Parts: sequence; C-alpha cells; structure tokens
Amino acid sequence: MATPTPLVSPGAALAQALDWLNANAHAVFVVIGVGVEHLVGGAETLLRWPAPWMVLLGVTLLLLVTAGPRLAALALVCLGLWKQSMETIALVSVSVSVLIAFPAGILAARIPRFERVLRPLLDIMQTVPPWVYLIPAVMIFSLGKVPALIATVVYGIPPMLRITTLAFQQVPTELIELGQASGASRWQVLTKLEIPAARKTLLVGLNQTILLSLAMVVLAGLVGAGGLGAEVTRGLTRMEIGLGLRAGLSIVAVAIFADRITRRVLS
Repeated sequence: MATPTPLVSPGAALAQALDWLNANAHAVFVVIGVGVEHLVGGAETLLRWPAPWMVLLGVTLLLLVTAGPRLAALALVCLGLWKQSMETIALVSVSVSVLIAFPAGILAARIPRFERVLRPLLDIMQTVPPWVYLIPAVMIFSLGKVPALIATVVYGIPPMLRITTLAFQQVPTELIELGQASGASRWQVLTKLEIPAARKTLLVGLNQTILLSLAMVVLAGLVGAGGLGAEVTRGLTRMEIGLGLRAGLSIVAVAIFADRITRRVLS
C-alpha cells in the first residue's frame, strides 16, 4: 500500500524556493561566492605567508614567556599539520558569527518582544543537526569553502546570541541607573558599564562560538572545504585510522588553543 503524500511538505517548499533563487538570483550568488573565496583565500595566504618554522618558533617563544610552558607545548601540537591547520583557522577566523550575534543579542536584551520572536528561531537552529546547514548552502553555492563558511556562520550565531542576551539581562539595573544619573550617554553606559559587567559571560559565548565553528568546519570537509575536516573525511573514507586520528587530535588541539588564547586575552 502506497504511503499517502503529506498535504504540507516543508522540504518540498524549501526545495522550490531554492530552485527559484538559483534561477533568478544566480548572478548574485556568483558574486557572493567569489567574494567569500577571495576573503578566505586572503586569510589563508596571510597565515601561510611566513615560513612554518618561523611561526612555530615565534608563537612558541611568545607563549612560553607570556603564558607558560603548557600553552607553548600546546601550540606546537596545534600547528602540526601546518597547511590544513592554517586552512581551518582561516575559515574560522573570517566567520562573522560574533559580529551578527553580539548586536542582535543586545537588541534582544533591550526589546523583550524581539527576544520572543527570536527564541523559537534559535531553538530550531540549535536543534537541527549541524550537517543540515550544509544542504541549502551547497545547493546554492555548490561545493567548496563558500558553503562551509556560510554554514559555519549560521551555526555559530545561536549560542553567542543567547549568551549575549543573558549577559546584558543580568547586568544590575542599579549600575545602569547610576550611569544615566551621572549624565552618561547610552553609548558610554554600554561600553563603560554594561560590557565590562557582562564580560565574563560574553567570554563564555565567544568560546562556545569558536568551538562550534570548529565543529562545523570538520563537517564541512564533506563538501570540499579542505583543512583538517578534509583530513578527517579522507581518513574515514579510506579507513586510515592513523590519518583520521591525527587530524582529529589536531582539531582538538586547535580548539583548546583558541579557547585558552581568547580567555587569556579578554580576561
């Protein structure tokens, strides 16, 4: 017995919308894709411009003096797969998740109605499996770094936005009223009082965004994004345990390294 066709199919509606976009806005997507490729390529070129041994030596010595031997040793592990690590770091570094989520989180903390509108959308974004983000991006931009970057940006927005909203909602109202009573402008209250008071919570959001972006970069190896994710995918498809394990440990090391650096710089 044939299964009845559902009257309403969100997937079919989305597919039709993507087909319409590909047919009517293809030139726009080509321009966006070229721009993103140049952006990511420029970041890769900048990161890979010095000789590997110079960067390894410089970063290790800098961290040895400023952060101690443990973080310096971690840097050596992070940069083991040099080319792939630079591609991964470049893809994460040009992600603008924080630039989108931070102001949106401030608005959500200021405007309760805006937060109520965002809440179900964020719930959906954090519930959907990560690889699902890649499907529409690949359908529009084909394989490569462009869909990987777009999926990484979208995937990294919800945690930063939620934590930013929570951080500013937890700022004591007495502190804000004190700043307003002293004649400070809204911008001064935001930059001089609210952001310093919310800094520790905001740092958690930043770290979560970085770690989730790295997780998406691994999945992006399935769509030809390169980097450490491609090495993990290659090890999986070829059943080469050593290659997959080495790339996986390099991703873990890069994530820990990024976490420690952001904590030390912003704390």
